[in-house]
Amino acid sequence: RLSNKCWCFWKQMAKSKYEYVKAFEEHTPLLPHTWIVVRLDGRGFHKFSSKHNYRKPNDARALGVMNDAAIACMLEIQDIVLAYGESDEMTFVIDRDTTLFGRRKEKILSTVVSLFSSAFVMNWGKRMVDDAGVAEPLQMIPQFDGRVVCYPTLQILHDYLSWRQVDCHINNMYNTTFWGLVEKQGMTPKQAEERIRGTLSEGKNEIMFSECGINYNDEPAMYRKGSVIVREVFHEQVEGQRPRADGGVDKVTSIRTRRRPVVTHQDMIGKEFWEKYADVFPVETLDLTPSSGLNRKKKPKKNSTEKNKQEKEKK
Repeated sequence: RLSNKCWCFWKQMAKSKYEYVKAFEEHTPLLPHTWIVVRLDGRGFHKFSSKHNYRKPNDARALGVMNDAAIACMLEIQDIVLAYGESDEMTFVIDRDTTLFGRRKEKILSTVVSLFSSAFVMNWGKRMVDDAGVAEPLQMIPQFDGRVVCYPTLQILHDYLSWRQVDCHINNMYNTTFWGLVEKQGMTPKQAEERIRGTLSEGKNEIMFSECGINYNDEPAMYRKGSVIVREVFHEQVEGQRPRADGGVDKVTSIRTRRRPVVTHQDMIGKEFWEKYADVFPVETLDLTPSSGLNRKKKPKKNSTEKNKQEKEKK
């Protein structure tokens, strides 16, 4: 290690007349004590999925690559408490009390995007194999853009994740109906689009069941609800050694508790999920009544004449 004198000398030598350019750098600190949400979206993935022959309406292999990349991010960044993925989108929730990179927006976003993209490429060959076990070669560079949003309360975080899970359900129901008509009824994409246009969930369910022989409730939960990646608690038995006073050694067995990222397909809209992970999310602050959220009806404001009357009566 350098002595204080050597360190000061090196520091002076490291400076130069060009160092002033650092003053132009901008660092955006994220709001303290807020849930940091980083959402990544595949850029140009319509072309990317066509180029790599993604299976329709869902490709479990491609979703597996996304989940593996998300797990890699959670293993590297311990402050990520949850990840949620659907299609070519992945959301990361970072603990509200994190001090990661001093909560600098640019550092957090660039690190998550680059780490996820690299992990996506590394896990591609493990998942993207055909029926014969031959790996699908990567023919395009996968790209992801990202954004960072801070949510001040658990209620808003709950509503955000509910919004993404509802979006997953709506998109999957449409795609399952669309590709069911194309593949099982022989319709062209334009005909299938015309057949579905204007239908609600009930109508799509009827089309799938009566015309395509698909029971939507039997579809894999990963397609209907997306992938919820959480840190589950595991208990490991660890064997060690303990020295004795006489110079011998005793074998010692202990139980170690750890958390590992696990892919699940749970419902995040109801209260069961939040109660299950109450040690991570303070569920006592969560209101799951139908009128909860920012769209709850506000009480009508009293007009000025009513206010004046009330003030006179008080006097």
